[in-house]
Parts: sequence; C-alpha cells; structure tokens
Amino acid sequence: MSAALYGVVAEFETPERLLEAANAARLRGYKAMDAYAPWPVEGLSEAIGFRRNRVALCCLLGGMTGGIGGYFMQWYAMAIDYPINIGGRPFNSIPSFIPITFELTILCAAISTILGMLALNGLPRPHHPIFNAPDFERATTDRFFLCIEARDPRFDAREVADFLRSHEALAVSEVLDE
Repeated sequence: MSAALYGVVAEFETPERLLEAANAARLRGYKAMDAYAPWPVEGLSEAIGFRRNRVALCCLLGGMTGGIGGYFMQWYAMAIDYPINIGGRPFNSIPSFIPITFELTILCAAISTILGMLALNGLPRPHHPIFNAPDFERATTDRFFLCIEARDPRFDAREVADFLRSHEALAVSEVLDE
C-alpha cells in the first residue's frame, strides 16, 4: 500500500518570509494551505484565508439550550407535574426560576464551547500528516512552515515546490499521508 501525497511544505527562517509566501500563495489562487509558527504572526490567518470560526455560535446555541431547558424543567416540575401552592405563590414564578436558569445557561454554554472547539478543530487527532515533514519539530521553537495541501484544486507538486523555493524557503519537501 503506497502512501498518498498530503502536500508540499516549506520551511522559513523568519515570520516575515512566511507571511510573504502565504500572501503570494493566496494571490496565486491556492486555497487549501496551512501555516505553522512557534508564536502568533500578525496577519498570517488572513494570509492563509482563515475565516470566522463557529465556536461562538456553538456557545450561543448551548447557552440558549441550557437556559430554555433549565426554565422549562422548573416550570414543568412546579406547574404541571407536581403543583403545590405554598404561601399563595404562582406556579410559574419567574423570579424564583432565575438562579437555576442562569446556572444551566452558563454550564451548557461552557460545555458546548469546549465540545464545539474540539469538533471544529478535528480533535483529538494524535497524528497529523504534517508531522512527517522533515524538521517539523522545530515549528514549536524557531522555524516557520507553510504547507500547501494536495486537495487544493490548483495543486501540482512540482509547480508548488518551485513556487515555494522562489520565496527563499530554507527547505521544501513533499509530505506523505501515512
């Protein structure tokens, strides 16, 4: 069984070179690419075409579900399932339902945010094909990497490698998906 090509990766010495190559790749029409750096690089997410994420939407939907569910749970227990009139209070007592409603809103929002972040990032993923790139362990210390993936419609391995070399990459190599 032969391994499929995941993409072509280039190693850069400075964040400026990485940002320059990422911008040029975006202008050239490459869309399926990712960058790896040991620290945040200003403008890199825009250069690789990173769009808004949906974690905030997961948080909002989880919070709304928790709040509505918490309120409904109390209303159902007090007004429908086991109505007991103590002290002349109404069965649907909004002020007394607020603490539990608030707490379930926060709890469900937090849980859905964590689960949404994990799911949208494709985690847990113990192995990623980019780990097969030579010297990729330096991405956490002092090197910057740009990978143009084979799933890109414009991808041609030789053309991509030549393009990345033209942007003063220290090394360019193919990455196999093993």
